[in-house]
Amino acid sequence: MERRVLLALALSILVLLVYQSIFVPPQPAPDVAAPPGTAAPAEPAPSAAATETNVAPPPAAPLPASSGSGGDVPAVAPPDVVTPVVADTAAREIAVEGEFVEAEFGNRGAVLASWRMLRQVDPETGAPIDLVPGSLPESAEAPFTLLFDDPALTARARNALFRPSADGLVLTGGPVTLAFDYEDSGGLRIRKEFRFDPSENGYVVRFGVDATLAGERLVPAIAWGPALGGIESSSSGIAYLSGPRGLVVGRVLEGGALTEEDVWRQDAGDIAERPIYDGQFRFAGVDNHYFLAAALTANGEAAVEYRNVPLPALVPDGPSRELIAFTLRVPEEALNDLPFFLGPKAFDVLEAASPAMVQAVDFGWLGWLVVPLHRSLTWIQSYVGNWGWSIIVLTVLVNIIIVPLRHKSVVSMRKMQELQPEMKAIQDRYKHLKATDPDKAKMNQEIMQLYRDRGANPVSGCLPMLLTFPVLFAFFSLLRAAVEIRGEPFIGWITDLTQYDPYYITPIVMGASMVWQQKLTPTQAEPMQQKIMMLMPVIFTFMFLRMPSGLVIYWLTSNVFGIGQTLVTNRIIGPPPVHKVRPPAERRVKQVGSSETGAGTPAKEAPAPSPETPSTAAARRGSRRSRRRQKRG
Repeated sequence: MERRVLLALALSILVLLVYQSIFVPPQPAPDVAAPPGTAAPAEPAPSAAATETNVAPPPAAPLPASSGSGGDVPAVAPPDVVTPVVADTAAREIAVEGEFVEAEFGNRGAVLASWRMLRQVDPETGAPIDLVPGSLPESAEAPFTLLFDDPALTARARNALFRPSADGLVLTGGPVTLAFDYEDSGGLRIRKEFRFDPSENGYVVRFGVDATLAGERLVPAIAWGPALGGIESSSSGIAYLSGPRGLVVGRVLEGGALTEEDVWRQDAGDIAERPIYDGQFRFAGVDNHYFLAAALTANGEAAVEYRNVPLPALVPDGPSRELIAFTLRVPEEALNDLPFFLGPKAFDVLEAASPAMVQAVDFGWLGWLVVPLHRSLTWIQSYVGNWGWSIIVLTVLVNIIIVPLRHKSVVSMRKMQELQPEMKAIQDRYKHLKATDPDKAKMNQEIMQLYRDRGANPVSGCLPMLLTFPVLFAFFSLLRAAVEIRGEPFIGWITDLTQYDPYYITPIVMGASMVWQQKLTPTQAEPMQQKIMMLMPVIFTFMFLRMPSGLVIYWLTSNVFGIGQTLVTNRIIGPPPVHKVRPPAERRVKQVGSSETGAGTPAKEAPAPSPETPSTAAARRGSRRSRRRQKRG
């Protein structure tokens, strides 16, 4: 295989993998409610008809019939005036303070009003990220809103002032429960419980509800309102424009049968095509690039319905924006203890909640390789203490593993470089032949024989480096999706490894290192191919100008390590021998005159004989026979 074929193959693979692993495809709704840590604009209040259409929970085909009345409302005539029996006197918020989260629950409807993650802050403002927008209108379904089949009951439960069991909680020890109770003269009785266990997981809240009407059990659906928008920042670069998305992991009911367990992700533009999922889920919810809000249904039967929530543009004539809300219906027994995860998509945090939760992190088709790299990076950071230096250490370790491949590549390219004069001589002997000439195949046969005689292999110079591509793009996928390095500084001007270098220093240094590395690497390419290769550093430099600095640091470290290894390898194998190889068909230059005196003029070099064909051989034999007949005559 010629060098140009290998070069084309390598560039094709490079372009394909870079596009798939780095560049996020444009989202149908790329804009979000607001930058992280800021309040989202108010959602337009839906009309009564729209509320009834969107709020009604979907019929859950796989759900078993409950022992009670389920979601059906008993035929009890409502009183003329419903007055609270067990309720609070005024609207207020109950604060729950923990090590990882500060939450606020509103007693009107007993819903989640705020969920601020103390260890996840906005890089621009420094404020904790809040997964619940604070400026949504009261008509919007806040998280943990109960939805009944009867819209009137839904409105009563939403507007009810629940009586809390405490004025505030501080999570310091074991499990703690915050309960909300409401009862009215119309026979509606609801008790909501939010259970926290700091020793289990700081981002998990266990939700339970007991609702009855005139003594009959109700099975409401649970709403997660329009929250958890996408991540958008003015300096985030082109690699971080993801979310929000609907996320379901489990077996989905299709055509009356359950599918194999899989991960189902839906962007805002796909929800209209399929808003409802029924089946057996491990968890279901909504996520964006870094965070997740999901119910852990523990592989139980459930039904989830997604819907888009349009929001006004941030600026006049700006792009429209959408958030995603979902409604969850589970069997009656599951309503007693239903865990919800509300937090970052960090491996350790997700695994602590449920081993299946790690599937929420989308590492792409190289996930089998990204996961061990991710665990290695986390382990190194626990000792180093800085994510930037951890990336450098892990990059060095990965390059140490592939040292034999790089050494073999350099040695093979050196052998090919030494064979260039002889290969050029063989090609010159056959260059006058057309490509369709059968004798043209002899050139390739002679070249292959030359490879065998010298122990060289044209593929061995590029194949070892091609084998490192999976590691390269696995590292790209890791740094693109790892929430652990979000907002983490490195040194000096690099204050966030997920943001691009504001002064473009590291991309320029990276490009210079690529040029140096190419100068040191043996090459047997033609002049035009060498020019193309020299353009690669320029292309990569411009491509990395807007890439997260963590990716640039990885590539720069890998280049510096490669330069050092190439210098050592060149010292071991020595410089290439300088010699002139004379083509086999070249005639020796003869001198005209005395050999003793060395006088005379050089005779013209006899041209190399053309390859003999059957027609020329027959003509030569005929000429000999003619000369012999003339002599006999």
